[in-house]
Amino acid sequence: MTNRQLAAMETKKKLIETAKNIICKKGLINTSVEEITKASGVSNGTFYTYFKRKEDIVFALSDYMFQKLYDEALAYNAGIIERLAVYMTSFAEYIEKSSLKLCQEWVRNSVDPDIFPDGKTKLSADISAISGLLNNAVQKGELKKDTPVELLTQTFADILYGQMLCWDILGGEYSYKERTEKFCEKILGSIIDPYLKK
Repeated sequence: MTNRQLAAMETKKKLIETAKNIICKKGLINTSVEEITKASGVSNGTFYTYFKRKEDIVFALSDYMFQKLYDEALAYNAGIIERLAVYMTSFAEYIEKSSLKLCQEWVRNSVDPDIFPDGKTKLSADISAISGLLNNAVQKGELKKDTPVELLTQTFADILYGQMLCWDILGGEYSYKERTEKFCEKILGSIIDPYLKK
């Protein structure tokens, strides 16, 4: 990688991190491109080199961090139940640590088709990650070939998003991470167990 490419990567990362800090405090609606670029020490034109509009930075935040969570869960040296539990718990922990404001933006970008008309939303990325974990387990022979991957994927996404939405609506009144951990400890295994190869 050239010095120019490294510098470009650093600039984009700086924009993403700066935007995250501001959005976590104020929300996306109350955040301007000018505010992000000023805090990053770059011009508005530089922002538009990497992002078409400010909403795109919310997806970039999601894409960067949640890809990392997926990669870590996929590499986790344990069975599929444990890998799913690691992914789901890490997902909830990251949402909780990020702030209610950022969570609201992720929820909004998942329910408003006008924000991402191409269908590339946080929800679609998260569904892909859960499906990837389950399909990997089928390929490795941990799960039976007839495992209903699509149904299980939708179910786990519904659980994660339902809990995330409730946590958001209640203003972070309880721990999203702890609630997800309880689900994984008490229920996840019984859902996956019928499909395990024994």
